[in-house]
Amino acid sequence: MNEEDIEAKLDETLRLKKAKKSSKQKKKPKKSKKQPLPEKLFILPMTRRPFFPGMAAPLVIEPGVYYEVLKNVAKSDNKMLGLFLTKDENVNIYKMSMKDLHRVGVVAKILRIVPLEQGGGAQVVLSMEQRVKIDKKVRNSKYLQASVKYHNDTVTDEQNKAIKAYSISIITTIKELLKLNPLFKEELQIFLGHSDFTEPGKLADFAVALTTASREELQEVLETFDVEGRIDKALMLLKKELDLSKLQSSINSKIEATITKTQREFFLREQLKTIKKELGLEKDDKSCDIEKFEERLSQRIVPDDVNKVITEELEKLNVLDVQSAEYSVCRNYLDWLTIVPWGIYSDESDDLKKAKKILDDDHHGLKDIKERMLEFISVGKLSGGVKGSIICLVGPPGVGKTSIGKSIARALNRKFYRFSVGGMRDEAEIKGHRRTYIGAMPGKLIQALKSTEVMNPVIMLDEVDKMGASYQGDPGSALLEVLDSEQNKEFLDHYMDIRTDLSDVLFIITANVMDTIPGPLQDRMDILRLSGYIMDEKIEIAKKYLIPRNRKRMGLKTSEVSFTKGALKEIINGYAREAGVRSLEKQIKKVLRKVAVNVVEKLEAAEQKTGKGKGKKAKTVEVKIPCSNVTEKSVKKYLGNPHFTSDRFYEKTPAGVVMGLAWTSLGGATLYIEAVKTDSDKTKMQLTGQVGDVMKESSQIAWSYLKSEVKQYAPELKFFDKSEVHMHIPEGATPKDGPSAGITMVTALLSLLKGEPVKQNFGMTGELTLTGKILPIGGLKEKLIAAKRSGVKTLIFPKENYRDYEELPDYLKKGLDVNFVSTYKDVYKIAFEKKPRRKRK
Repeated sequence: MNEEDIEAKLDETLRLKKAKKSSKQKKKPKKSKKQPLPEKLFILPMTRRPFFPGMAAPLVIEPGVYYEVLKNVAKSDNKMLGLFLTKDENVNIYKMSMKDLHRVGVVAKILRIVPLEQGGGAQVVLSMEQRVKIDKKVRNSKYLQASVKYHNDTVTDEQNKAIKAYSISIITTIKELLKLNPLFKEELQIFLGHSDFTEPGKLADFAVALTTASREELQEVLETFDVEGRIDKALMLLKKELDLSKLQSSINSKIEATITKTQREFFLREQLKTIKKELGLEKDDKSCDIEKFEERLSQRIVPDDVNKVITEELEKLNVLDVQSAEYSVCRNYLDWLTIVPWGIYSDESDDLKKAKKILDDDHHGLKDIKERMLEFISVGKLSGGVKGSIICLVGPPGVGKTSIGKSIARALNRKFYRFSVGGMRDEAEIKGHRRTYIGAMPGKLIQALKSTEVMNPVIMLDEVDKMGASYQGDPGSALLEVLDSEQNKEFLDHYMDIRTDLSDVLFIITANVMDTIPGPLQDRMDILRLSGYIMDEKIEIAKKYLIPRNRKRMGLKTSEVSFTKGALKEIINGYAREAGVRSLEKQIKKVLRKVAVNVVEKLEAAEQKTGKGKGKKAKTVEVKIPCSNVTEKSVKKYLGNPHFTSDRFYEKTPAGVVMGLAWTSLGGATLYIEAVKTDSDKTKMQLTGQVGDVMKESSQIAWSYLKSEVKQYAPELKFFDKSEVHMHIPEGATPKDGPSAGITMVTALLSLLKGEPVKQNFGMTGELTLTGKILPIGGLKEKLIAAKRSGVKTLIFPKENYRDYEELPDYLKKGLDVNFVSTYKDVYKIAFEKKPRRKRK
């Protein structure tokens, strides 16, 4: 947290006061579950300074009577004790009585006790809860114990205006102190991270705790129960602290103004260099190189081990001849060693509002992804930076994986560097070549640091699921070190041959599928899935981003072209049905290009009328071009015949046909399972449709399960007696595999056997076991989007996927009757029900 962040949080204090007050008015009264405060407290005397409510502090308790008190309190239910300042700082706390204590202190709650190995005793972390006043001593107690009364801050309406003015003055003074005295910065970070200062009483306590006031002055503030009086005293102590800091700053400035002899000689040398440059004195190449390297080093904070290597290489360079081959190798190595931005970091932004605005401006939807990004930023704000973070964005093409990476970099105010690892087969691309090879150079990661000129960029590794391996090495294994937050702090590039800290880099990985990514690599990444978009989302993305962006690129004005909602629906349904929006953008570009041709033709016709076409000097005439309104009917004129027809082969499914739901690398899809029977000498089944081994096994399981349970579902029928059953999954050119079609296959077979179709607008997915249990599936969101796109109204999902369904946004669930089942009996009741059921909420 830097100084600007601390000031921003101080500025929020007054605004949060109003917000907290209004939120309290809106909240309904609830029964308090807070543990009641004890009427009697054990006492711990404080000799140096009193504590204030809202603070958290560690104390070391030595072996003895107070260590016994601590153990007794730790065993109690409330774990609370009283902290009171002694009247005399030098009093013997082991022989003192209640008369030696001030009457007002704080009640503290034990948060943690850590026994000390050397010397005994313990370190205890206490949270100061509330002001407390000693009422009377508890007699016959072995330890200091007293009955106490608690105090709660109250503010009258008459005091509000004055207290508000005091609060503004305190915050302004704290800001000035922060600028003058850097020692306050660490204390401010601790207090701002653990306390709430929207209440004036707490703000006063916080302000006083920052000062170096005497113990008596601090105790006086602690004993002031009136909030207005307390905040007045707090402001006075702060002003004294500000004056002291100004005096201290003035003394430091005078000391720094005194230039030592060594500094004077340094400045004279620098002046001499400047004079030589101005006179145009010649320098050899070696001197120029060395000067360039030293200039770079002066702008960097180089680690000691790296500085040692650079010094040795510079000494070697000094003795080498410029014409020698080794000089070139040494020079190039020094060039890379000094060009890495050691110690240079971007000023990271942790403004949540700004980050949220950037993400919302750049992307529509993706609520869960944006929430995760804001969580990263929030953690970074509290912990001092987003360190050791490796995010993997998985989703079909065109859903915005690369662009959201750029938005994350903008939101964090970091530099962005992207390179694709798709098709990469050489580990040297990641870890660099050894310097013994001709043309050797560092790997992509060191090149990224050079390009971005900072040590904390956002580096995107695109298409990580398409990496290869060859005799030259396995880049996937090389990435294991890079993407491990415990190892990348000492990343070793083969060319650089020195340890480089990559722990401040935010790595963003993109992939279409997870299947081809090695398991150890997956373990190192925080995986976030980006599913496809539904119709409504694509329309909003087209309106907000795709149309305005491409219209501007093609030089068209807003008044020259417009798209109706019906036109966008037609384009999406007929020409761009994939999960992402890349094809949608291509189709919009195609329409805009044709509109641009139309506009230019009209402009040329207008110019000819004014005489420009015949070489005559014509007056400048503004030509008004009528708007080309792209409607649902005119889409075909711009784009030709639709590429896609309905993926529903059946408007009304017959017996033996059931719709299933599938997941592909391009998103979700609907597919039909068809079953027919023919006469045969023996009962058997065949499966077609270019299915994989897993799906073949699913069909065998479906066949065996129905054969074993046929009496339960069709007691009057024999199981396909002397019939050959042919099960087919259409679109035979498309490979299909997976276990989630199990319940769909059983339902198709049962529908064929009974000669009864299932209910209409109905789809299902789920893995079936031999005993009829239904196991969970993957890609629920993608499958639900595909069903919604196809107009399916009733869906069946495995019961164990209900938690995934709950996380989906409400607009995806709207208009769907979703049923969750655990056995096939539940599926049968829904698929073949006779009476309409009541729709689930």
